[in-house]
Amino acid sequence: MKQLTLILFTLLTTVSFAQQTVTGTVKDADGELLPGVNIIEKGTNNGSTTDFDGKYSIEVPADAILVFSYVGFTSKEIPVGGKSTIDVTMDSGAQLEEVLLVGSRALPRSNTTSSLPIDVLPAKELASTGQLTFDKALQYKIPSFNTVQTPVNDATSLLDPYEIRNMGPSRTLILINGKRKNLSSLLYTQTSPGRGETGSDISAIPTDAIKRVEILRDGASAQYGSDAIAGVMNIILKDNDDEGSVTLRTGITSEGDGETIGVSLNNGTSIGNENNGFFNYTIDFSKTNLANRPGTVDAEGEAIDFEADIADVRDFLNKYPDANNINGSPENAVAKFLVNGGYDLNEASSIYMNAAYVYKKVNSFANYRTPYWKPAVGDTEYLSNFFPNGENGEYIGYVPTFEGDLNDYNASLGFKTKKNGWNYDVSYTTGGNSQAYTVNNSHNSSNERNPDTYLGDINGNGNVDITPYDLNGDGTIEENEGVELIQGDFKYRGNSPIAFDPGGTKFSHHVGNIDIAKLLSDKISVGFGAEFRAETFEIIEGDRASWEGGGADSFAGNSPENSGKFNRYNFGGYFDIAYDITEDFLINGTVRLEDYSDFGEAFVWKVSSRYKFLEDKITLRASASTGFRAPTLHQIYTQKAQYSFVPGQGIQVGGLVSNVSPQARLLRLPKLDAEESFNVTVGLGVKLNSKINFTIDYYNIQVEDRIVLSTEVAPPANEDFEGLNDLSFFVNAIDTRTSGIDFVANYKNIELGSGELGFSLSGNYTIENERDGGVKEPSFLNGTGQSVVNETQEALFFTSRPRTKWILGATYEIGKFDFSLNNTYFGKTTFRQQGLNKNLSTEFIPKVVTDLGIGFDATEKFTISLNVNNILDVLPEWEFVSLNSAGDAILNDPAQVKSESNLITFNQRYSQMTYDGYHFSQLGAMFTLSLNYKL
Repeated sequence: MKQLTLILFTLLTTVSFAQQTVTGTVKDADGELLPGVNIIEKGTNNGSTTDFDGKYSIEVPADAILVFSYVGFTSKEIPVGGKSTIDVTMDSGAQLEEVLLVGSRALPRSNTTSSLPIDVLPAKELASTGQLTFDKALQYKIPSFNTVQTPVNDATSLLDPYEIRNMGPSRTLILINGKRKNLSSLLYTQTSPGRGETGSDISAIPTDAIKRVEILRDGASAQYGSDAIAGVMNIILKDNDDEGSVTLRTGITSEGDGETIGVSLNNGTSIGNENNGFFNYTIDFSKTNLANRPGTVDAEGEAIDFEADIADVRDFLNKYPDANNINGSPENAVAKFLVNGGYDLNEASSIYMNAAYVYKKVNSFANYRTPYWKPAVGDTEYLSNFFPNGENGEYIGYVPTFEGDLNDYNASLGFKTKKNGWNYDVSYTTGGNSQAYTVNNSHNSSNERNPDTYLGDINGNGNVDITPYDLNGDGTIEENEGVELIQGDFKYRGNSPIAFDPGGTKFSHHVGNIDIAKLLSDKISVGFGAEFRAETFEIIEGDRASWEGGGADSFAGNSPENSGKFNRYNFGGYFDIAYDITEDFLINGTVRLEDYSDFGEAFVWKVSSRYKFLEDKITLRASASTGFRAPTLHQIYTQKAQYSFVPGQGIQVGGLVSNVSPQARLLRLPKLDAEESFNVTVGLGVKLNSKINFTIDYYNIQVEDRIVLSTEVAPPANEDFEGLNDLSFFVNAIDTRTSGIDFVANYKNIELGSGELGFSLSGNYTIENERDGGVKEPSFLNGTGQSVVNETQEALFFTSRPRTKWILGATYEIGKFDFSLNNTYFGKTTFRQQGLNKNLSTEFIPKVVTDLGIGFDATEKFTISLNVNNILDVLPEWEFVSLNSAGDAILNDPAQVKSESNLITFNQRYSQMTYDGYHFSQLGAMFTLSLNYKL
């Protein structure tokens, strides 16, 4: 017994003596200290991290192997070998080696070990595009990501619709540092891509505040909940505390307009006496002027649309060939503020936060109202007194303005801690978006000439104070002839204002999260958690003059019966497990249950796997998942009057009926339910060496009960729908199927002379994007020959984005210079515009947009960058395509071709992009100069 005790004591003593403390510092290749580097004893859960001075300390056996890993750097494995001090220099790693926060909800992995396709874009790559906003930078870096400016601006001028894999803006979830960002309050209702949907305002995020962007190109509802059908975009904010920069940007188009100027400050500081916290902030101001691209208006088409005398039309267009129309890129001013911070309470616990606020002011214009453009009520004599704006006071028409004010904010506060190997993350996130509108230089034709319906007591004194007005200009004032009143910012003439407050919209959410994860062994990690979210959507009532009768010309306001505040809440929980069956074979599974207060429960799951072989040079990966997207509050409750161009009829007023309104009951419309999806992804990743890698992934996304904003249909002939030319509404109308291939390849660090050359090629090809089965029609349309989905809707859903898009880039760094050349190929895009003959379609011709960037490090701190985007001044081009012999006959008749062309371009006002859209920017070449000074 004594001998056994002695043996056990000897063993314990040996083990005890084998443990030792290892300390050191970790730096990058430039000698900068790296805080937050993970140090793990290989094969165990024993680990540590570097502090804000890059120092670490860890107790390990003398024969242990330490694994050093850090985002953006190549991991290192270093044997301890009995040493007590080990200093490490981390080398910059490949893009594919960055640690990813999206994907599994267990513990983070790198892209080469992930079972899912993920794009990682460092801040430097975003800046290299020379694009003015974050969403446009993604357009020229991610092939499956698309965004364009809508041809007809009004409310959409505040933010452009975007999408991944042609799935619409509402099917991509946006995260900030892993936390859900709020939706915009804007619902896209124009006949343009993104119609009937809403998304987050990613253009509001200052590019200089971004450290990197992770884009998960796979369904992820099981991990993150609603909206993640097409994928997830996670925006990681800068967290450095010891460096900053000031950037001045300026730019102009090749046409000499669209001038832009901006200044941005990003900086950081440490917190605490021992530098155990950081605070990073960004301030960004910018101003962009109008870039106008009107077409030459066709007189014959105008005369037909407006039933006008052709001589009058030609007389006006001879003086004003573009009919004074203003379309293109609107004027805007933007102020952005963002902070990101964290503080280590002790070795195991920390708190973190981030907050952002953005204000946008946008000035855009409706279509110009020419003298022969007669409103339904009123006449040119009246309008000539209302808008005496030509030479010598004659009437030459007017152009209503659309002025938007956007406020967007988001903030997160959280607490992280580790205990007994468990990782806990508790957080609260809030966010909101509000948009308020103003219409100027317009009028309400329903109140012309009639003092009995004068539009209100605008000075609030309890009386309607009016001043007689010589409306017909004969020098005398007849009884009740008219009134004129100026009060504050509002001017009234002829019983109507010329400035209106149409109201606006608001959206906000509050989100609570609890996320728990643990590495149970060197093979198994688990994660589980819960989320509670409360959402509120508000439609803000406009002033009476903006909605009474036909409302303000060009943009009617929100009436009292169409306004209100609406809310809901949901609770969700998930469980995630990742199992490394072997060192090379990983399987990952997730389940999630959500319960919504307004439509019930949703259960979804996901399984993914990857297998590595040939010394990790080749990775096979695959995933299958179900998903869901809850109808947004915007889609459920929006009800409004909508001005739109109807080919051959000019501008008409239609009605968008809320899904829960009395009108919806009269139409027997079913309440909206959640969309459901099934996603499959299969991919291959190859890393031949440190210089060459590529990935290729096939995806197939099936969506059932997809929510659409219906096409305009004729309303029932009864008094409940009196005054509406047409009617639209939301409905779970179709099932869809989308499949395609994503490809990403890199060949970098090629020595050429005394510099380094790099190439990248990435692309997206859509194999199919189409409706699966018939349209689910509301019963009231039976026998009417109408459908909620027509050819125009089909085109917007399935062919309004390029079928294929490729980006070929090259970079060369030599001495103080770096050069970049990007070529973006926008493939064929097909439209079936409203009013277009059913025997024709419109195809936008494939184009290549070339961007050149030159950077010069004048000093260690001062950098000059010049970008020429679209250097070859490539513009969109479209052509008619015949679908049959009847279409051939049309194309052989110049008169019919001209008529069809007028229909889809509003008589050539939108000759470059058509009235309903196009496949890339229409402004031509853009020159930008950036001056950056490191603080």
